[in-house]
Amino acid sequence: MSFKYWEDCVDPEDLEALWAETDVEKEWTDAGENMGKKVHLSRDPDGQPFLTQTEMKAVAGIIVRRHFPSLMEPEMICAIAEIGSDRRLLALQYDKKAKENKLGIMLMTQKKAEWLSREMGYQSYQSTDNPEILYRPFTNVYFGAAYLKILSNFDGMKRSEEFIVRAYRGGTKKATHKSTNDFFQRYLLAKQTLPSWEKHISGIPFSRREGVESAEPNTFQSEIGDGWTYWDSRVSPDDMEELWKSPEVLKDWTKSGERRGRVRFSLDSEKRPYLSRAEVKAVAEIIISRYFSREGIQASVLAALAEMCSMRFVNGVDACTGLMGIDYQTALWLYNDLGYKGYKVRSVEDLYNPFTSIYFGASYLAWLSTNEGRERTEQSVVEAFLRGPENVNGQENDPIWNKFLSTLSHYQDIRRVPGGCNIL
Repeated sequence: MSFKYWEDCVDPEDLEALWAETDVEKEWTDAGENMGKKVHLSRDPDGQPFLTQTEMKAVAGIIVRRHFPSLMEPEMICAIAEIGSDRRLLALQYDKKAKENKLGIMLMTQKKAEWLSREMGYQSYQSTDNPEILYRPFTNVYFGAAYLKILSNFDGMKRSEEFIVRAYRGGTKKATHKSTNDFFQRYLLAKQTLPSWEKHISGIPFSRREGVESAEPNTFQSEIGDGWTYWDSRVSPDDMEELWKSPEVLKDWTKSGERRGRVRFSLDSEKRPYLSRAEVKAVAEIIISRYFSREGIQASVLAALAEMCSMRFVNGVDACTGLMGIDYQTALWLYNDLGYKGYKVRSVEDLYNPFTSIYFGASYLAWLSTNEGRERTEQSVVEAFLRGPENVNGQENDPIWNKFLSTLSHYQDIRRVPGGCNIL
């Protein structure tokens, strides 16, 4: 293969996004490139195309903003590319042990890209039987970032930077082996050589209050030109119309100056979008009234579970995917095998839609309540949702159960029936 121009290896919208990066535009303009004409790729002394550090920073930043907002740092992607491939688009390494080629900027294998796409739901960029697709910079970086995201919560545990980087190099079994230590040390040195990464955005300054417990909805937002910041980019027009009908949501949105077609998510001090309690409960009420009115699931219960799983962060936290922590494989099972088809789940990104996440959360809750064909107590259902069906203990002073009751009090005071299940 041979790439001469950026147009040979990126889609038009990706090239447009690169021109929109101030540092890239300056670098390209200074080199004599012109918007509307083909842009030359840089070449090393051997004539091989590579990305400059400025271009690499831009590609990583665009991929993270589009697909992994607030879930990872672009610097990690850039540093791994720096020491793994020298940012060469056509880099190729043969893994003798695995008997497969590692390709492109992030040294991604075809087998891993196919697994990420088909089984883990990362389908924003195409993975085909043609391995050469991985030489395209945005495709390669997308799958590399997806793998880093999975490694960051491998086996359900939040992992350290060292574990993630070393596992990326040698696999999870080699994350603590001496064979990957040198790679991590070079990674740390590479991070120091990266261009400065300004951690700011234009607009209204963020609130400096820690956490989201006392934050009011949408009172400290900044318009960063990122679709993830707005309700309307995540949610269908019909769902938005229903939210506007909620008295509490309408009151809050009106107070904070929101307008139809451009409603902002609340952001914490780290720029992570989250829902207010009024918004979470309103979404839960809409989902229940549409799809689960006969099951009798309570909106307050769904809202409390969302808060426990994700702290109400739109994209989730740690190993939790989306508001309800329902991962792609579980949602796909609920959709395909159990017939919960109120919302489509085509990729993992669908679960960053608050309505989709709460819908599949309610679906899973409904399944848990009738699993094995017997009535379950409220506590056993909650424990099964948060810990997994195999980890229910039902102890009277169980810390998870007590935390759930405390969280539930923020949404609704309920009268518990001894031995009964108030969820269903």
